[in-house]
Amino acid sequence: MIKTRIKLMTDSGVAFGTSGVRGLVSEMSDVVCAGYSNAFLQVLQLVNSGQSVALGIDLRPSSPAIARACAAAIRQAGCEVIYCGSLPTPALALFSLNQGMPAIMITGSHIPFDRNGIKFYRADGEISKADELAITEHLVNINLTCEPGELPAIDSRAIDNYIARYTGLFDKDFLKGWRIGVYEHSSVARDCIKAILIYFGAVVISLNRTDIFVPIDTEAVSPEDRQRGLDWANQFSLNAIISTDGDGDRPLIADENGAWLRGDIVGLLCAKFLGVQSVVTPVSCNTAIELSKAFQQVIRTRIGSPYVIAGMASISEGSVAGFEANGGFLAGQHLKLANSKTLSPLPTRDAVLPALAILAMAKQQNLKLSDLLLDLPHRFTASDRLQNVPMVSSQSLIQALQNNQIPYQEIWGEALGSITHIDTTDGLRLSFTQGEIIHLRPSGNAPELRCYAEADSMSRAEQLVQITLNYICNTLILQ
Repeated sequence: MIKTRIKLMTDSGVAFGTSGVRGLVSEMSDVVCAGYSNAFLQVLQLVNSGQSVALGIDLRPSSPAIARACAAAIRQAGCEVIYCGSLPTPALALFSLNQGMPAIMITGSHIPFDRNGIKFYRADGEISKADELAITEHLVNINLTCEPGELPAIDSRAIDNYIARYTGLFDKDFLKGWRIGVYEHSSVARDCIKAILIYFGAVVISLNRTDIFVPIDTEAVSPEDRQRGLDWANQFSLNAIISTDGDGDRPLIADENGAWLRGDIVGLLCAKFLGVQSVVTPVSCNTAIELSKAFQQVIRTRIGSPYVIAGMASISEGSVAGFEANGGFLAGQHLKLANSKTLSPLPTRDAVLPALAILAMAKQQNLKLSDLLLDLPHRFTASDRLQNVPMVSSQSLIQALQNNQIPYQEIWGEALGSITHIDTTDGLRLSFTQGEIIHLRPSGNAPELRCYAEADSMSRAEQLVQITLNYICNTLILQ
């Protein structure tokens, strides 16, 4: 069976988003998943090479079946499957880098459980946007004449090496005396995070572990999870709460009061802790990054780790790191801790490093987590989303706003003042004379319209998000 990748993508609805291919589970057939894997190996010119390919999964109920299809494609391409089992995406990426082998991760990250995805890694890191284009345009020959077979026995080296990366970075027992809750839900990182925290001497309290997949979006924390954080902090007298999204590459961190920290603020604090000189971050992140004057250089990109990685690669000197609004932290070159221990590059989103950095910063300064925010510029970001909004509808809305001043006044009136700057780097980001910012953007991973707002108080930022989304939802502007 020979098809073009574009035809398969069009027929199935499974396509590249901001990071990896994503689609409805019902559309991710064996042929589609095997086809993407085959095209990936062909683009890397590894067919019939005997090359080992690392394969991992998250805890979604659909992930093992997709992994079996991908494993079958790897074998049919004349390569060897190294099955790493269920583990965080950054753990598989680190193993791929250290072993010099490509990797395929089955995960839908934070999107609803009726969807899933596949992330691809070259031996030197995440695939680029150019690689994505090459994969979608490649011809593939898929001949799945029988059901994909069983997966190989689990190779534990990937998760073991990932844990060792962090237990070797900080002093043992540096968290002694602290009580830390781990919101486990269905995060594939839940067990390794607990193991790392216990190694460092923390008393760990397990919270809400479930075998039912829970799609946690670290950029749009649900009202239920906000209340859970407050309740847990009060009930268990916690110093912090640590969690991640489904595949463990985006952190979710709450202070001693149970208030969840924004991901871009977590990234800012982590970069300060590491003494980073050059920071690369998407346009959606808080302007406190520049206003803090903590970095010699700040580069803004489109949203998505491939763009952040490309920005990091453009910097040839000094210490470099990147982070996204979701809190995922990308470790670049020349990073060193105050204890003189060096941190090897891991240019893919990671949740464990920023969590440990925040905890270490607070411990070293004898502060509560909430105190770490006091010296930062008072800029606050809120975000939320409208779900089940087709991308074409979101794009039409943004196009209408770009081309017509009238919808601005219909949505926001005169309260924000006039528009001082329009940024179309990714979606539509509007700056107003009162210093407030509204950013609308279609999600690259799911049929969602995201809204970000920045203001001088969290309550005002949240209000701006709700005003914007309520108006859009209650009018015909999306039709």
